[in-house]
Amino acid sequence: MENLKNIAPIEDFNWDAYESGDAVTNVSKEELEKAYDSTLNKVNDREVVDGTVIAMNKREVVVNIGYKSDGIIPLSEFRYNPDLKVGDTVEVYIENQEDKKGQLILSHKKARATRSWDRVNAALENEEIIKGYIKCRTKGGMIVDVFGIEAFLPGSQIDVKPIRDYDVFVGKTMEFKVVKINQEFKNVVVSHKALIEAELEQQKKEIIGKLEKGQVLEGTVKNITSYGVFIDLGGVDGLIHITDLSWGRVSDPREVVSLDQKLNVVILDFDDEKKRIALGLKQLTPHPWDSLDPNLKVGDHVKGKVVVMADYGAFIEIAPGVEGLIHVSEMSWSQHLRSAQDFMKVGDEIEAVILTLDREERKMSLGIKQLKADPWETIEEKYPVGSKHTAKVRNFTNFGVFVEIEEGVDGLIHISDLSWTKKIKHPSEFTQIGADIEVQVLEIDKENRRLSLGHKQLEENPWDVFETVFTVGSIHEGTIIEMLDKGAVVALPYGVEGFATPKHLVKEDGSQAQLDEKLEFKVIEFNKDAKRIILSHSRIFEDAAKAEEKAEKKATKKSSKKEEAPMIQNQVASTTLGDIDALAALKEQLEGKK
Repeated sequence: MENLKNIAPIEDFNWDAYESGDAVTNVSKEELEKAYDSTLNKVNDREVVDGTVIAMNKREVVVNIGYKSDGIIPLSEFRYNPDLKVGDTVEVYIENQEDKKGQLILSHKKARATRSWDRVNAALENEEIIKGYIKCRTKGGMIVDVFGIEAFLPGSQIDVKPIRDYDVFVGKTMEFKVVKINQEFKNVVVSHKALIEAELEQQKKEIIGKLEKGQVLEGTVKNITSYGVFIDLGGVDGLIHITDLSWGRVSDPREVVSLDQKLNVVILDFDDEKKRIALGLKQLTPHPWDSLDPNLKVGDHVKGKVVVMADYGAFIEIAPGVEGLIHVSEMSWSQHLRSAQDFMKVGDEIEAVILTLDREERKMSLGIKQLKADPWETIEEKYPVGSKHTAKVRNFTNFGVFVEIEEGVDGLIHISDLSWTKKIKHPSEFTQIGADIEVQVLEIDKENRRLSLGHKQLEENPWDVFETVFTVGSIHEGTIIEMLDKGAVVALPYGVEGFATPKHLVKEDGSQAQLDEKLEFKVIEFNKDAKRIILSHSRIFEDAAKAEEKAEKKATKKSSKKEEAPMIQNQVASTTLGDIDALAALKEQLEGKK
């Protein structure tokens, strides 16, 4: 209370003005404003100044620049800096000292843009580490907000290892180095990879210095290609070739490993500078041939899967890394040239017989035809001479038809054994490949695994009958079906053909017989063994003329004999009587002498 007693009232205080609302002293209002303004910072519109963050919420940041009011900035302008907190100093651009509501209008984005180009250039020059906000993906990389500038981050500069999913980086704030600036187009390129390369380079030197062949290291699958797998050994990359992934055959490395998988690998080789490192995975396990059943021997049956096909055969995997070859010749008893694809395909599970086994060379040959009996072992019993069968036409030659009675049993039908009557120039005139044909076994050649077969033998030989029909001198009606230089082919009754030379094709009027002309022909030669009938049209009228001439001569001679007969007879008679007399006289004379 004593303190209150010592307080003296203001002499010039205007109580009336206070009551009316003007609480002022005799000091002028201008002076008060001047005194207040002296306590504030001098700021101008469109100026960049530093401010202090005094409050934050989910949408806005309140910044004090020492002015009579504080400014509010959207939090989105600070996306590049997720670590922003109360008390941090930030740059702001004064857009308006006082709007209609008396509010100070600030922008952090414009402040950064105003100074960004200078900052970016300084960061490049000083190799400064800066922060940036990854806004979105673009072709070949990302767009990064750096000081308000949209910079380009190439995909190859995000990390030292390949990036498979760019989208996971969108919305993140990361540290970068400015690596390139195009002053003309105001383009900026940044890199995150550059920040960690220096550290990795040191690690890489340490790892490379310790590398030795045969050394086992742990690595991470970095990339998978069609030819192998790249392994990150801790800053140093090595390649496991596809053939070194597994003892078995691998068509796709993804069958064995997956991305980011950690595994142990062995160093197989490297160049002098140790930049190319060859790694192996299968070498960490024993070779399958070393653990192959020691009791396995030639003649045993094994099961496996077809892993590789070629025209000459198929490779069968009977255990991972243990393969045997089935040559195409061991797939069938047939002698026909065929492709291995006719018998099996990749992925087939098959059974086979071991034909050869070389453990030292790690080679094995297999066969599947051995699972069936060799048909030629019992060929005489199953296909005896004279037996009849149905075969399939496999191939043609000029001299006959190759057929297959069953798989592995082939035979040849000679062109002359196809038909009794038709003269076949080529087997394709008689049958076609793939067709069935009836055959009779004529001869067995077991050593060469070939049968001599016949088709015409299934029918009775019509030439036995033709021999009685087309006798030499007999006349038959025929049609000229083909004209050749040496003569004409003539179709005779019963489907048989004959041949006539040009001189035997002359007609009675002297003209030559023509194609498709039907005439009478005389058989002048018949050869059953050669199946040949020689004909003549000319002989018919020539022989007729000769016969007529002969008949006339005979008649003339007969008439002349009738006229001379009495005289001849008289002469004979007289001569005979004289002779008798002479003989009688002679007889008497002889008797007298006696």
